[in-house]
Amino acid sequence: MKKIPLIKSKRVRSTPFTSRIEKQGVSGYSVYNHMLLPVSFGSIEDEYIHLKEHVQIWDVSVQREIEIIGADSDKLVQLMTCRNLSNAKLGKCYYSPLIDGNGNLVNDPLIFKLDEKKWRICIADSDVLFFAKGLASGKNFDVDIYESNVNTIAIQGPKSENLMQKAFGDEIKELKFFNYKYYIFKGVKHLISKTGYSKQGGYEIHIENITSGLELYDYFFKIGKEFNLKAGAPNLIERIEGGLLSYGNDMDNRDNPLECGFDKYVNLESDIVFLGKEKLKKIKKEGIKKKLMGVKIDTNFINMSEAIPLNSENTNIGELRSGVFSPKFGKIVGIAMLKKEFSKISQKFQIKLNNKLVKGEVCNLPIT
Repeated sequence: MKKIPLIKSKRVRSTPFTSRIEKQGVSGYSVYNHMLLPVSFGSIEDEYIHLKEHVQIWDVSVQREIEIIGADSDKLVQLMTCRNLSNAKLGKCYYSPLIDGNGNLVNDPLIFKLDEKKWRICIADSDVLFFAKGLASGKNFDVDIYESNVNTIAIQGPKSENLMQKAFGDEIKELKFFNYKYYIFKGVKHLISKTGYSKQGGYEIHIENITSGLELYDYFFKIGKEFNLKAGAPNLIERIEGGLLSYGNDMDNRDNPLECGFDKYVNLESDIVFLGKEKLKKIKKEGIKKKLMGVKIDTNFINMSEAIPLNSENTNIGELRSGVFSPKFGKIVGIAMLKKEFSKISQKFQIKLNNKLVKGEVCNLPIT
């Protein structure tokens, strides 16, 4: 694929860490929530191996954070998600699919309850701000909704706990998965959650004080040499192998949460009120027509910018939505949306890549 430069502008925002990222040798950007997302610092395979063995720091400020505050904030947040948040607790992080009136996905964020009548939605790549504002206006809800000036860095990898312990003390080791708490760095309080877009373990630091955040970023590199800390980015190989879905790639507003394997986050039996509830009840009763699955493909190169059809015996069975070469499996691994009748493990198919037909088979997610 021809390399074309990305021109920065006010509409494609830098992050507070962009200058540091560029000094550290970022070699590629994507655009995510109208911001620059670093995607590589060299070989994706080298970064994959490093992430699985050591620790990386990622600039994931693109995970914008929408805050909803006010008397009707509980109602609005619940209206947007099919997950039951009626018993949400402070200090917990809730993976919560957002859906529209047709039961289709709008986003798949983490939702934090920060205080009574105060919520934060850490979003994937879609305009949740205007979705929330539109609903609030239509329902005449008493809420304030805005994009918070929060910029997130992620510490990911098997040595992440060691690095965080050195920076914040022994107490950080007590933080449990999908929980958050406030920790102090040189007199400044930072919200830290035990979350992140990898299966290697780690933390996300939600930075409101940019001056302190930049100082903290630099401090990590001062203390991180013994853990082989490097700048990195969410890794395509690791996330596909781990079955971590990407909104806008693996699923989007054409798909519903039941098709995407989010059944445990779809609370249809409770009395909560959310968009698309009756549609999802009908879909569950009738059965889904398609399903996200893992795939393995018998070749070693793929370059994807759009979905690619999958066929079996001259019949279309679905489409490949994400794919990458895996050093672990020695072949392409991917995530595909398949017609339900073809979503069985070991289902064989063909796909046209690089003007050649190659064979593949369906597998579970995560890919093993």
